[in-house]
Amino acid sequence: MKKLILDKLKELSKEHDITMLYACESGSRAWGFPSPDSDYDVRFIYVHKPDWYLSLSEGKDTINLPIDKHELDITGWELRKGLRLLKKSNASPLEWIQSPIVYGEVNGFKQKFSELAADFFSPVAVAHHYHSMSLKYIEACVGKEEVKLKSYFYALRTTLAVSWIRKMNTMAPIVFADMLELVEAPVRRRIEELMEIKSRENESYLSASDKLIDAFLSSTFEANGVKLTELSAGNGDFSVLNDFFIKTVKGGYK
Repeated sequence: MKKLILDKLKELSKEHDITMLYACESGSRAWGFPSPDSDYDVRFIYVHKPDWYLSLSEGKDTINLPIDKHELDITGWELRKGLRLLKKSNASPLEWIQSPIVYGEVNGFKQKFSELAADFFSPVAVAHHYHSMSLKYIEACVGKEEVKLKSYFYALRTTLAVSWIRKMNTMAPIVFADMLELVEAPVRRRIEELMEIKSRENESYLSASDKLIDAFLSSTFEANGVKLTELSAGNGDFSVLNDFFIKTVKGGYK
């Protein structure tokens, strides 16, 4: 799959005449709890040649390929789009830059983008994002007789991400297991057991509801909600993003 992914990325670079600055895995494979049939969620940030930006109208800022027979889902963002979302402390670029599965990067880009991500990270904005997601996933699984194991892990990941931001005041790790230090031993052991089951069962696998996990999700979600208003906002300098954009378009990271 890695060779197929790299070949696809090369094809896209040639077809669209772009430079891929960074490409990584997102989704459950990057989070560390994939099922055997999980999609490959490839995400990348790219830049056009300078002349592309010299226009009164802005061109398309995304490249999307539909999921194919290999369960390969590829999406790319033009650099300006990525930086604008980073300015808003959007969770997606903050996750992508942490991915443990990197398919390629232009020399120096990941380090600089990581530094910008830290500067523009807004605890309150990202925590609210994860908190709203965790509500959706918790409603889909807590108290049900049977639960998609996938739903349990989506609920756990987003709920723990809020807890991490609350307690550490930093972006939550993209690798799910890294957040388990926040969880007491009995619940952590049960989560690890469920991770082992998920690693060998397909995405559609239904599990009997788990009272221990349900109680943990409900209590943690409630505690997170009480503390959200205490979190700080981001305060990055927009001119730094603009300078980075200009330098990169001019070839500073080739």
